[in-house]
Amino acid sequence: MVSRASAGFTLNIIDTPGLIEGDFINDRTLEILKRFLLNKTIDVLLYVDRLDAYRVDNLDRQVVKAITECFGKGIWNRALVVLTHAQFSPPDGFSYEDFCSKRSGALLKVVRLGAGLEKHDKQEFAIPVVLVENSEKYNKNENDKKVLPDGTAGIPHLVKTITDVVLNGSKSILVDKKLIEGSNPNERWKFFIPLIFAFQYFFVVKSMKRAIKNDIAKEGRASWYK
Repeated sequence: MVSRASAGFTLNIIDTPGLIEGDFINDRTLEILKRFLLNKTIDVLLYVDRLDAYRVDNLDRQVVKAITECFGKGIWNRALVVLTHAQFSPPDGFSYEDFCSKRSGALLKVVRLGAGLEKHDKQEFAIPVVLVENSEKYNKNENDKKVLPDGTAGIPHLVKTITDVVLNGSKSILVDKKLIEGSNPNERWKFFIPLIFAFQYFFVVKSMKRAIKNDIAKEGRASWYK
């Protein structure tokens, strides 16, 4: 974690380790991360991937699902997608803008599927996408700002988008003990216990009593009974 203090507030940046180990999600990494974040607040989540990745697959979806299960669906109200290697030259037949649009759209679709976001959630969970390139490949504009191929000043745009997400009116995610440990299994389904007992009595016990009485009435007295 890197911390910087300025203008009366402290900015904590946590660079998490990769959540993928081989072809699987590293659950242990997620547990360590949750406990590290205990009693801390997540104001914004940067979901980082590469612009020059040509495909998304089920593993991407599993990563999003794991994040959602750890921190709740609301984490995506505080999220933005960051695509690195933004100086990438798209393949023949694609303009830079078209390739970025298709890559962003494909990744956002996977995020919504993995997070369980419905179509009617699209407006509420409007996840922005930002392109960045943190290398010497950057060109500079007349203000000496490093710019992307489309002319956007990368870092200022990233900072502005982070600020917009933080101020979008949604709640920050407090990582408390309940979030880490989940709901108490002893409390789970307690509400349904009276209904289960009622079902057992009316549909099981009473039916058994009725069947026994009917059997007795049909059989009459046993032959050995004097």
